[in-house]
Amino acid sequence: MPAVLSIPALAVPALLFAGSMWAADAPVVVTSIKPIHSLVSAIMQGVGEPELIVDGAASPHTYSLKPSNARALQEAKVVFWVGPNLEAFLEKPLEALGSNASVVELENAPGLTKLPFREGGAFEAHDDGDHETAAADDHAHEAAGAGHDDGHGHEESHAHHDDHEEHEHGHGAFDTHLWLDPMNAKAMAAVITTTLVAADPANALTYQANAKTLDDKLTALDKEIAATVAPVKDKPFVVFHDAYQYFEHRYGIRVAGSITVSPETIPGAERVSEIHRKVGELGATCVFAEPQFEPRLVNVVIEGTSARSGVLDPEAATLKTGPDLYFTLLRGIAESMKACLSST
Repeated sequence: MPAVLSIPALAVPALLFAGSMWAADAPVVVTSIKPIHSLVSAIMQGVGEPELIVDGAASPHTYSLKPSNARALQEAKVVFWVGPNLEAFLEKPLEALGSNASVVELENAPGLTKLPFREGGAFEAHDDGDHETAAADDHAHEAAGAGHDDGHGHEESHAHHDDHEEHEHGHGAFDTHLWLDPMNAKAMAAVITTTLVAADPANALTYQANAKTLDDKLTALDKEIAATVAPVKDKPFVVFHDAYQYFEHRYGIRVAGSITVSPETIPGAERVSEIHRKVGELGATCVFAEPQFEPRLVNVVIEGTSARSGVLDPEAATLKTGPDLYFTLLRGIAESMKACLSST
């Protein structure tokens, strides 16, 4: 009869205590949005779980900090966010609550590809005051004052012609959806790893091993997505808002334009009519909505054209958090594009 290993009763509480001490040793790490949370989660596997501020279907463009978020920032040893151009709601709370934490703006990661805002042509000018929006919206924008930021990093048009004003708070005029290029994810992951190793050297080997695994997976993901979209990359399409430039740039995809640059600014009738015309003129094969916004505008844009509608989710609004989210997000965008564009 095989020997049975028994653990003395007094040893069980000791083992449980040791496990709780292991969990307590993990530093409190806070992340801003789901894609960043996913990258940090992958690197922290086996050590701890980072906290997430913008959870569920919430958007960083319109988010209001909750008391639980404020507590997390106060307790944090490390905070990762893209930066004030994207999560404007975090700028002042981080100054007030995150003073004891290492606060890392990933938009400053070395090696990032940064793309300027697109203006002109089929794209709406980034001036936060759509000339075709309703008079009430125009009045609201005027009341907000000159140099208003819409929370999406889009300064009013005059700010783009004034370098001093544009950079006086350290905000650059670039598209902030940086994570939609896996090579940018690699650059951000490198900074995340360095920061975690410095903050928690006891777990350095785990962080570094996880980072190597993540880097290899991102390389494979890049090749996979390139193959997925290759058959449809020359078919033009229109998006609800201009959030996909990094994805398009990386994979040579042909975008025809966007309905609006800011998902919080509802375009007026003239803007919708203009896009409707351009869908026909440019031969756009698909118009993509986003899960957190009503598809009504997209339906109006494609009415009477041969274009189809699809859904893209640039901020992972509908996805479950965790280390796999980033990969699900990128694959989802690629597969949605292929499915919609292949059927036209």
